[in-house]
Parts: sequence; structure tokens; C-alpha cells
Amino acid sequence: MLAAGAVTGSLPGHHERKTESRQTGPTAAVAGGRDEDVRRAAAEAMADGKSPLQAAERAVSRSGDRWGAVYSRGEYEEFQESLDGRYTGVGLRARRERDGRIEVTRVRAGSPAAAAGIRAGDRLRSVDGRKVDGLSVTEVVSLLRGDAEHASVGSAVTLGLQRGTRTWSTTLRRARLSTEPVTVRHPASDVTVIEISAFTKGVGDEVRSAVRRSPPASGIILDLRGNSGGLVAEAVTTASVFLDGGLVATYDVDGEQRALHADPGGDTTRPLVALVDGGTMSAAELLTGALQDRGRAVVMGSRTFGKGSVQMPSRLPDGSVAELTVGHYRTPGGHAVDGRGIIPDLEAGSDAMERAETVLTGLGASS
Repeated sequence: MLAAGAVTGSLPGHHERKTESRQTGPTAAVAGGRDEDVRRAAAEAMADGKSPLQAAERAVSRSGDRWGAVYSRGEYEEFQESLDGRYTGVGLRARRERDGRIEVTRVRAGSPAAAAGIRAGDRLRSVDGRKVDGLSVTEVVSLLRGDAEHASVGSAVTLGLQRGTRTWSTTLRRARLSTEPVTVRHPASDVTVIEISAFTKGVGDEVRSAVRRSPPASGIILDLRGNSGGLVAEAVTTASVFLDGGLVATYDVDGEQRALHADPGGDTTRPLVALVDGGTMSAAELLTGALQDRGRAVVMGSRTFGKGSVQMPSRLPDGSVAELTVGHYRTPGGHAVDGRGIIPDLEAGSDAMERAETVLTGLGASS
């Protein structure tokens, strides 16, 4: 299992190709050293009757690993379930606006949020009393779903909301929900919008089916705004929908250089626009970088988050899991993403979708 930033992802063998022989340089030594330090701290704490989880968290904090994290057994199981498309939450999808405000972009039908009358376009002001302005989408989602202790089905979460000049609070009960990571709509006969909220299992195949079902003459808008990442393999499969083989990204794991390649046979003729913003992270940035560097899509929106690190999980003595950074990935053009993000070809704000449709029309006219 590997993570390219926000969420753990698996990189199956048929997507991996070594580009260099295994190295034993500084990267491998540093990553291996961190792993040993965390394991040792957890084991010593367990032997002393103390909390291995807390000891591991302190060790990760001391290591300086920006994206390193420690999960309890329950947290990690829930984490894995979310990658299967299941989660405990209230049924909201949100994005961060340029001014830092958090806007609800979608409410799942039949969810606690829908039952409470929350609508797309409402502003989310707080979660359990904590103001969310300025937080990343990932942090907001974490607050909505709650930590392992408070995220059970039926647990309460209080939201502060605003609609126009009206402000109010409502308390919801979390429910067991399934994700709808791919949404397809046709705002015009020659435009298909495919919105991907996360790269959970099966997303790549869903995108492929959506493209095949869309009208032959329609262009595609791939909406990756607010996509916090997910399974790298699904991002590669999605890239394969639009590329005829070739490089998707390179990455290193403990100094070993590897590459991810698209499968041949993708649709390379339809006009394609990718929408991104500051909430576009990790595996979504990997996909964006591939489409941009390969000249396959016009990327529009604002600079992406900049999380291009690779994590590997390590099981600790008490069953908890530490995820430590072991490397970073680069786009096909060799551009580093971590801490930098991806700069769109065309800047766009709240009018991004409308402008994307205009650009798509131009791309179609020139093809």
C-alpha cells in the first residue's frame, strides 16, 4: 500500500515499472531510520505499560515528517473502508472558495444533511463550534466525520451554517453512507461534465464508462476541484481513459526510482478541460500533472494544494498503523508537486465552469 498524499493508495504491479535499480542512498536511509525509530518507541512504550499509539505519535512528530501520521486500529479500518466507498458522516460535499470560506457543493439524497434541509450553496461556518474558514477541505471533512472515538453511527455533530443573510445551527446524527465519487451531467449536447470527488475503488472504470456513454461529439470537463486524493491506481486508470499509454508519473520509494504508465487505447481525440483548485490534492494532482504535461487537457482554475509525497503504512505492535513518507512523485515533465502544487494553464475562480465550457467549445472548433 502506498499513499500519494492525503489517502492511502495501492500501486499494483501492472502499473509499476522500474526505471532504475534499487538505490541505498540518503532517502532510503532516512526513511528506514524513521520507521525503526517509530517502531522502537511503540515497542518500548508497550513493554512499559504505556500507550504505544501516543509514543508513536511523538516519534513521528519529532521526525519532522510533514505528512507522517499514526492511526489507531479502528481509525485505520475506517480509513480503509472509506477507500472502498463507505464512510460514516452526514452526507455533505464542500469546497474551499478563494477567500477561504467553505461552501457546500452537494448534499447526498437521503442523508442526515438532506433531512436537515441543507442545500448546495450554503456556507459552512463551523463544526462543533470550531470555525472552518481557512481550513483545507480535508480538514473540514475530518471534522464532519469525527475522530475514531466520536465518529460512530448515531453520534452527534453540530454545524453552523449561513444562507444569504440567515445564519443558524443544526445538530445532525452521523449515518453509514456510501460514497458517490463520480457524478456525470450534460449541461449541453456537446458537453459532458464528470466530477470526481475522490479516487476510491472502481472510480477509473466509472469514468471510462461515463466517457463511453457520452455523446460521440461531446467534449469532457473533468472536475477535480475539492478532490482530496485517494487510490493512486485509480488515478492511473483514469489517466488511461484519456491517454494512449505512456508515462503518468515517476516516484521514488526509499530511493528506488519507479514509474507509472497509462494503459494503451484511451480516448485521445475528445476535447478535454480539467478543473482544479486549492482542494485538489495528491492523486488528483498526479492525474492533473499527467494530463497537463502530456498536452492532453487544458487545466483551469487555481493552483492545486501541493501534496506529492508517498507514504507507506507500517503495522505497530498494538495493531495501530504508522504512515511515513518514503518519497515523492513527479509529473511526466519532471515537475515536483509537493509543496508547490500545479499551476493551471488558465486562471479561473467562481466562473470556472462557465469558462471551461467556453474553452471546450473552442477546443472542439479547432479539432
